[in-house]
Amino acid sequence: MSSSFLISLVIVLFPIMQILEAHERSTTRRQLGPESCRTGNPIDDCWRCDSEWESNRKALADCAVGFGRNAVGGRDGEIYIVKSEDDDPVDPIPGSLRYAVIQEEPLWIIFDHDMVINLKQELVMNSYKTIDGRGFNVQMSNGPCISIYNVSNIIIHNIYIHDCVPAGSAVVRDSPKHYGPRGRSDGDGISIFGSRDIWIDHCTFSHCYDGLIDIVYGSTAITISNNYMFHHNEVMLMGHSDDFSADKNMQVTIAFNFFGDGLVQRMPRCRHGYFHIVNNIYTGWEMYAIGGSANPTINSQGNVFIASNDESTKEVTKHEIISEDDEWKKWNWRSEGDLMLNGAFFTPSGQETPASYMKASSMVARPATSLFTASSPSAGALSCRNSQPC
Repeated sequence: MSSSFLISLVIVLFPIMQILEAHERSTTRRQLGPESCRTGNPIDDCWRCDSEWESNRKALADCAVGFGRNAVGGRDGEIYIVKSEDDDPVDPIPGSLRYAVIQEEPLWIIFDHDMVINLKQELVMNSYKTIDGRGFNVQMSNGPCISIYNVSNIIIHNIYIHDCVPAGSAVVRDSPKHYGPRGRSDGDGISIFGSRDIWIDHCTFSHCYDGLIDIVYGSTAITISNNYMFHHNEVMLMGHSDDFSADKNMQVTIAFNFFGDGLVQRMPRCRHGYFHIVNNIYTGWEMYAIGGSANPTINSQGNVFIASNDESTKEVTKHEIISEDDEWKKWNWRSEGDLMLNGAFFTPSGQETPASYMKASSMVARPATSLFTASSPSAGALSCRNSQPC
């Protein structure tokens, strides 16, 4: 075995080991002082060093970055405590999650113990709500999950969402004054439909029937950050269809996420719109990582792409084309400052000028190599304890 081969192998494997070790600290992260716990992740540095985070929960609303940075959730409302896993889609009881999310006033929703919530029908949210699972192990599983439908200002934080399934053709309450029939849901972890100012942060997703997160029907001003996703086929869809022109105004930031084992495709799959994919870690994909059709603008900056050993899946990108013409070559897709490991490669297209990506730029990317550092922030739902930095 040649010395040059061994050197190349070390170059590839060493950063992979560092990334995996950093992620493993998601539940065992050392509690450091206010300065030493800072990581360079602007979201986490905004709140995680505060040992009094429990008393200052609403400060989180000022920490978002990217296109969803104006999502305030329930910041201007009261704290609401969920005490029961019970779910009644038509007449939810006070103290249940469904009762909280359908209220008309802003609410910051928290939990008083570990719980696994098995919804009977999709959870239809009203505007100006935060679901904040910090401090407990809060899971939503083995039922339909979250529907963000024609609303605004939603924050979902620190929830483990998994094994979501379709439901529907049933009556569901969506406000204190209204309930009515709902069509069949797709089985997404979170479905965002015709909504804006949405922030999904520090959640864990896996094993859903359809997508983990789907964003469609003119939704915009959205940030998907610090999430851990694993074991799923079609991870994230952005844009309803190639013919749905209202999605041309969609703007989504995907930042600081960890795309883990067993993911196949759509991280994300984009139609129309503008997508800033920044400072994420991809640890393998079985088909492709980033794809799209219908002329989306994709701005990939400061990400780490680690291809699997399968020679047929080294390409990060997939330009979804119907005809055999070269129309896809006009789509603006660029890779800037991304780190490609184990043979990964990105196929760019369209213009290279910065002006072509202005509407797909939402924050300053960190160097991809900074994601290797020992102080890299963990992704996914956190194990936060009272009176300690999270």
